[in-house]
Amino acid sequence: QVQLVESGGGLVQPGGSLRLSCAASGPTYDIYTMGWYRQAPGKQREQVALITNRGSTNYADSVKGRFTLSRNNAKNMVHLQMDVLKPEDTAVYYCKVQEYSGRVNWGQGTQVTVSS
Repeated sequence: QVQLVESGGGLVQPGGSLRLSCAASGPTYDIYTMGWYRQAPGKQREQVALITNRGSTNYADSVKGRFTLSRNNAKNMVHLQMDVLKPEDTAVYYCKVQEYSGRVNWGQGTQVTVSS
């Protein structure tokens, strides 16, 4: 089973930036998409950004133009650069990896808090 380790969360002021990283280990040869979801208190988990192994990306409308997702296939890592952060971006961010087999793997989550 693929294991995921997330890093980079924290507290930032509105307008600031954070960079989240997710490293996959284990049987990574079957990985298709990598990306991030988030869940704010009292809300459902939502997709933030996804990237395929060929580099095609998909972003939620709420983060387009502010967040950038990149992937390093050689290192099995994905990075989410978050700029111009807003209080409504506050959530627990989860790394998600989907394999060609359909299996889905989740990270444990990292807290992002945007507050002055």
